[in-house]
Amino acid sequence: MRKHLYAAYTKHLNTLLTLILVGILFLTLRWADTRLDDFTLRILRTGAVYIVAAVSYNLINGITGQFSLGPNGFMALGGYTVALLMLPLPQKKFVWFLKPLIWPFNSFSFPSTGLFFSLALILGGLMGALGAFIVGIPSFRLRGDYLAIATFGFGEIIFVLANNLIPLTNGPLGMKGIPELASIYWCFGWAVIATLIVKNIANSSYGRAMKAVRDDEVAAEAMGVSVFQTKMLAFVVSGFFAGVAGGLLVPLITTISPTLFTFTMTFNLLIIIVLGGLGSITGSVITAFSFAIASELLRAVEAPMNIGPIHIPGIAGMRMVVFSALLVLLMIFYRRGIFGQFELSWDWIRSIPAKVADKEVPKKWTREDTSS
Repeated sequence: MRKHLYAAYTKHLNTLLTLILVGILFLTLRWADTRLDDFTLRILRTGAVYIVAAVSYNLINGITGQFSLGPNGFMALGGYTVALLMLPLPQKKFVWFLKPLIWPFNSFSFPSTGLFFSLALILGGLMGALGAFIVGIPSFRLRGDYLAIATFGFGEIIFVLANNLIPLTNGPLGMKGIPELASIYWCFGWAVIATLIVKNIANSSYGRAMKAVRDDEVAAEAMGVSVFQTKMLAFVVSGFFAGVAGGLLVPLITTISPTLFTFTMTFNLLIIIVLGGLGSITGSVITAFSFAIASELLRAVEAPMNIGPIHIPGIAGMRMVVFSALLVLLMIFYRRGIFGQFELSWDWIRSIPAKVADKEVPKKWTREDTSS
């Protein structure tokens, strides 16, 4: 009885501490929104969008152990959905000059308000989830490299369609003039939602089934786990939040084109979750935010520079060379990633004083020690 009461008390205490932490976060965001410049705020917002995408990607790749290479396709579905819904009607008439925009998007647009923006983001997430469901039905009959190739093909199909469905996507020209609605509150709000939901899934019975599938599919199926349904659940949830991440990214930069959602986006996310640790939500959050900051700091390596009498011209893409080199070194010397499968939790934080005290207090000698 005491054990159950203590477990319930701990659960409620952890929930209260989480709510307090979220409140402190948003007070910090309020301070940042009023004190920081636009450039810094954009970096912070980009980091939050990366958190949404990376946490959802880690659910399928790290926790469920299915090597998917298609998050750029799901992000594109969410991004184009939000763009088509939020782009004002006058701007739609201005943008689609090669071919007219198809019905019904040529006859309405959502007002630029928070309520309709949240609805657009949810619809973008549902489009990503629908894409994941359609792709997952045939793809999860495959495993390993074959699954990676199938999901990679889906991302390339979306890229080709975005380039050629001009009446819907405006082709390579894309869309410009999208309202900048992805404020720091929206970006971090969805980052918190995605992190908490994925964390709760990972700690639930569904999460234990996903980890069982990751470790040994045959053994999991023998224990009564529906392998296909477990994979599909992880894939659909991952696709939903990938669509939300794409829907946030588009009104953050106020434009969209097919080149925004190439395989480079998937490669960035793969670097993030591998560096952070496959299966570690904590690692995905910290590494995703650090990746956004490091991407801006490393712009210096792409700029022209002089080293004494030697002039080095600017080379585009050197940032990715740096990240790729880090990934190679990590795979050679520390394959589990920076955090491995470690998760930061309130229980772990509360255990720190006990661990420190246990290290500081010397071990008492016993009779056996003295006799030896």
